[in-house]
Amino acid sequence: MRALFITHPEVVIDPQVPVPQWPLSPRGRERVALMAGKLAAAGASAVWSSDERKAMDGAEILAAQLRLPHHVLPELGENDRSATGYIPEPEFSRVAAEFFANPTRSVRGWATAAAEQERIVAAIQAVAARADEGLQLIVSHGGVGRLLRARLEGVPIGAESKPGNPRGGCCMLLSAPPFAALSRWIDIEEWPATAK
Repeated sequence: MRALFITHPEVVIDPQVPVPQWPLSPRGRERVALMAGKLAAAGASAVWSSDERKAMDGAEILAAQLRLPHHVLPELGENDRSATGYIPEPEFSRVAAEFFANPTRSVRGWATAAAEQERIVAAIQAVAARADEGLQLIVSHGGVGRLLRARLEGVPIGAESKPGNPRGGCCMLLSAPPFAALSRWIDIEEWPATAK
């Protein structure tokens, strides 16, 4: 399987709404639509996403514009942070850094980075087992994308290459099997550059 793993772009941040229910913002929706246009000739055969609203929003845009089936796989979801819910910046960045720096320890009740890495790797393998021919488009989340990248690169959690855009909307090509990164992280706007 060849897949394009896409981290959802900008969302509507609302502390009164559970984080998994946050939708894409108008700007985030524009960026996904731009990506869909760039993927028109990529030979994609299906779109996959977690069941979180922001990922589903992105996947639905891709599926509609490219006329592809959309499969929902909850295991593609973001790291489980339900113990704390929304944490405002700059505190969130500090807690997230601690999460990646201590992969076998729960930070504030969050699932461990090591456990979440195993989950996202298993989810990608499940997509590979069910995928038809053609490029698979996977709309997921930045945190699990970093954990996945660490496994693809064969490096410890925290030492992986990181998406350059803090607003999300980054992607990377991968294969499974063999389980390998086929590109560097690329912003939606830069696609289809594939240099490592």
